[in-house]
Amino acid sequence: MRYRLSLIGLMASLLLLAGCDSPDADAPQVLEGKTMGTSWRVSLAGVDAQRGAELRGKIQAQLDADDRLLSTWKDDSALMQFNHSSSTDPWPVDAAMADIVTLSLRIGHYTQGAMDITVGPLVNLWGFGPQAQPTVTPDAGQIAAARARTGLQHLRVITAASTQWLQKDIPDLFVDLSTVGEGYAADHLAQLMEREGISRYLVSVGGALASRGMNAEGKPWRVAIQKPTDRENAVQAVVDINGHGISTSGSYRNYYELNGKRLSHVIDPATGQPITHNLVSATVIAPTALEADTWDTGLMVLGLEKAKAVALEQGLAVYLITKEQDGFAVWMSPQFKSFLVDSKN
Repeated sequence: MRYRLSLIGLMASLLLLAGCDSPDADAPQVLEGKTMGTSWRVSLAGVDAQRGAELRGKIQAQLDADDRLLSTWKDDSALMQFNHSSSTDPWPVDAAMADIVTLSLRIGHYTQGAMDITVGPLVNLWGFGPQAQPTVTPDAGQIAAARARTGLQHLRVITAASTQWLQKDIPDLFVDLSTVGEGYAADHLAQLMEREGISRYLVSVGGALASRGMNAEGKPWRVAIQKPTDRENAVQAVVDINGHGISTSGSYRNYYELNGKRLSHVIDPATGQPITHNLVSATVIAPTALEADTWDTGLMVLGLEKAKAVALEQGLAVYLITKEQDGFAVWMSPQFKSFLVDSKN
């Protein structure tokens, strides 16, 4: 799906760029690094260099732990231990894993199964997971076999007495949380900032961001939505996320060509194949980066008209970009307009 969790050296759909402060303002502390096959960035206001250096190690350590929890590229991660098990008995997991899966199942329901964290066999079949890219297009039989191992109805979360379990009802179900890992990690970084007593920050992991307070200029943190093209870094719109989370899913940066056809990493669980519609970017602003990251994937799979219907029905702040013959077209929900600072369309 949207990006591949853990260390694979690729960033898929990195559409959001943190707004820059004026050169005349007190420079914020900007910390950066790598995690989950993408990059992280933390911008801090009101923090000196020594404090920033202290935080950097804590940030990286936390993100490394998140990777060990959620990675599908590390055979010993907590998630892969569940995936490798053929047991259909309840499998104990920590609260974070249970919360991520619970939210994913809920949004999967609201998107009619378009957001499907069990789609891992199809992601792998098409070469967007740990397996190598295919040299020939998967045939109908291979797609059907992979689809038979997917389905949200085969997975559930059990919670009792402050203990959580995941349970699958088919032995070879494969859960892939790479579509939501960036959002979870961004929220987790925000929580780390709060624990450290920092109240003015903008954090990002890949294409998912969260913020609080004001930047070094005393103004709201702003985020630019990038124009959906792999040939330039042009701004499509600018938003003030005002303490919310934001995430973008796109179909144009993580792809490859096979037999003369461009294949997107965004897989439609209903067909078992990469999407072919003209929706190329879906941005969602939500109370948390995890929620935004979960919604944007489902909306990308649905395509423009179905995504619009879900956004309006659920009252989501959504910004959709489609590729048209003469360029790009934009649709935004009423809830998104209140965050909009500037638009380039």
